Amino acid sequence: MSRESVCVKYDVTRLVLVGLVSGLRSQLGVAAVALTTGPGETARPASWFAGVWGKRVASAGAVGELVADKLPWTPSRLTPAGIASRMAFGGFAAVALSSQERDGAPPVLAAAVGAAASAVGTVAGAYWRRTVAEAGRPDWPAALLEDAAALLLAYTAVGHTDAARSAVATAAGTASGAVSGAVSGALSPSHGRG
Repeated sequence: MSRESVCVKYDVTRLVLVGLVSGLRSQLGVAAVALTTGPGETARPASWFAGVWGKRVASAGAVGELVADKLPWTPSRLTPAGIASRMAFGGFAAVALSSQERDGAPPVLAAAVGAAASAVGTVAGAYWRRTVAEAGRPDWPAALLEDAAALLLAYTAVGHTDAARSAVATAAGTASGAVSGAVSGALSPSHGRG
């Protein structure tokens, strides 16, 4: 028996990316998978997002977080609950993404990769925001750049499909409008939480 027939290789790049996204913005990885799940998807858990309600709930969570992240009273993502929830979302997003692929990684592997990448994204995002704050710069531009990085990673993770382009454009437009309109008065220019 050859080594090739025994050793199965999985491309975990997309799973790492969707995990990183969930570390930066916990709801965004799941929303990216949801918005690019086709209506005929039957594999679980991706099939949960095949209908309009799955997409709406996931999108509302992501947009809500994109807005809430800019508010001065939002707790640090580095609390045990913050890290654990981001790891859970990262693991779930990776399992859902992998379930869409015919030869996707096993759910346990996908969850582990997504959760680990989410932990890295969580710490990296907090470090970025803290570094900007310690330099005496306002937090909100750093938060918007982090949003942009998360959206770009999400786009890359879910693939370069028409659905991905549309989903990212919609999320970016909605988040931009919500942040500039509804949250502008609540932004704290020198608040650096991480």
